[in-house]
Amino acid sequence: MDLYFSPMACSMATRIALYEAGAEARFFEVDPPSKTLLQDGSDFRVVNPLGLVPTLRTDDGLILTENAAILQHVAERFPDSPIAAGTGIERTRLQQWLCFIGTELHKSLFQPLLSQKAPPEAKAYALENGCSKLDYLDKHLAGRDFLLDRFSVADAYLSTVLNWTLVIPQLDLGHWPAIKAYHAKMRERPSVMRAVGEEFELFKAEQARHRVAA
Repeated sequence: MDLYFSPMACSMATRIALYEAGAEARFFEVDPPSKTLLQDGSDFRVVNPLGLVPTLRTDDGLILTENAAILQHVAERFPDSPIAAGTGIERTRLQQWLCFIGTELHKSLFQPLLSQKAPPEAKAYALENGCSKLDYLDKHLAGRDFLLDRFSVADAYLSTVLNWTLVIPQLDLGHWPAIKAYHAKMRERPSVMRAVGEEFELFKAEQARHRVAA
């Protein structure tokens, strides 16, 4: 399978999931501003018209989009791996947390705070509204190692978005000790450590390219 990604973006969650599953995959870096593939300079929107990552091309040649859907596909694709999707209420709980991370944290909280175009009023509203979501998450994680009873693709997604707090001074995880402890533990997990190490180097190269082009 082929994963189209941008360094340190939400697509890193799928990289983590693939590493957890011990899966073979090819990785194609997408330049966010130009929507081009670094490999050959081609237009990524030929693959995904929205130009968004992650995008996954399956072994059958199907194109999948949307982070939660791709993560669930990876979990289902490797049923014998530690990240297998599970059945019944376990699968429903997994979907619940993927939806929470995607809507309440990624889009509602982090996206406005990371956006260079969002006005200060929008950032302030996102932060005010998002604190209650972090309170909820902190309460859930108190005394827990994972969102569910074991590591899942939801943890891959959550650990990815929590990395963004490192560049958002308004979000000090010290206010949420259970989240802070969870994030620290996730960053020590081999799959997460490997993904962050690889993508951070690519992110620095990406930023250097953009400075030269500016």
